[in-house]
Amino acid sequence: MTEIYIQNNQNEIEISTEIENVIKCSIDEVMAYEDCKFDAEVSVIIVDEEEMRQLNSEHRQKDSPTDVLSFPILEFDDDLNIVNSDFDFNDELVMLGDIVICAKRAMAQANEYGHSFIREIAFLTVHSMLHLLGYDHEHNEDEEQLMFKKQKEVLDKMGVTRNV
Repeated sequence: MTEIYIQNNQNEIEISTEIENVIKCSIDEVMAYEDCKFDAEVSVIIVDEEEMRQLNSEHRQKDSPTDVLSFPILEFDDDLNIVNSDFDFNDELVMLGDIVICAKRAMAQANEYGHSFIREIAFLTVHSMLHLLGYDHEHNEDEEQLMFKKQKEVLDKMGVTRNV
């Protein structure tokens, strides 16, 4: 079971129940795909470009908005075991971290790539969830290929392709 909290901090792009359901489904699919043996909590915050620019500047020293940011709380090894933690999984929700999505950037990218806003939101959520579980595509090419393979497999399983 995953507790998912969605907060919409912007008003430029409508975040419908369908979009919220895609976010939840994407998170659940990643948890199932990774065969996570623990219950988790994930927070998803949808922001405007200015808020995303501020977060990107503060946390990545890049003074521009980006599409998605991930703020993992825990560090995992390759077997999804928490590194350097005495956390007891028994009946506790594991707070994985925060996903921050810029709705306007997601809409622009959907238009640029010729697919739906729903597909872009699903992609960004899956991508960010993998980051929360310890995957990273910025360190080396092997990690990048593994992460992108997993993204594609999860999205394919959901039936969310670039044409959707």
